Amino acid sequence: MKRALLLTGKPGTGKTALIKEALAKSKIKGGGFYTEEIRGGGIRQGFRIVTLDGQEAVLAHVGISSPYQVSKYKVDTDSLDTVGVSALRRALKKSDLIVIDEIGKMELLSPRFMKAVAQAINSGKKVLGTIMLTPHPFADEIKRHPEVEVLPVTGDNHSEVMQKVLNWLTEGNDNASRLG
Repeated sequence: MKRALLLTGKPGTGKTALIKEALAKSKIKGGGFYTEEIRGGGIRQGFRIVTLDGQEAVLAHVGISSPYQVSKYKVDTDSLDTVGVSALRRALKKSDLIVIDEIGKMELLSPRFMKAVAQAINSGKKVLGTIMLTPHPFADEIKRHPEVEVLPVTGDNHSEVMQKVLNWLTEGNDNASRLG
């Protein structure tokens, strides 16, 4: 069993929804965060970080000021570091499962985030997350890590991916002795 399971696919294929649903169905407690859209008037205005222990922060928004921009969204790397990276650090210390949604263009603007991701992947703990589909040097390195399995998500394979994620989540940690 690989220790990290990362979902990838085009935007809007339901990667975050799969993670949230799998966590709810498995009842496994983890630490870390997921991202969700901020909508206004039916239009996506940005993204927020939501930690599994209930903290929230704006990650990116059309209406904030920041030197960093991805597409039409200005990215608040300070919020990512304060809320998202802190959640990953807590998970590294206290949780058996680390949730990272997402390892993407916006998040990879933060060196602290990249360091926390590398620590999580190398921690020996289970990591469930999403990772960008398009090439990026850091993301590509994570995808090639020997402890990482990458699962593509499409509009047509949700139930299949959900079953794989649930099976992976419930596999016992006693399998670690069979690795390598």
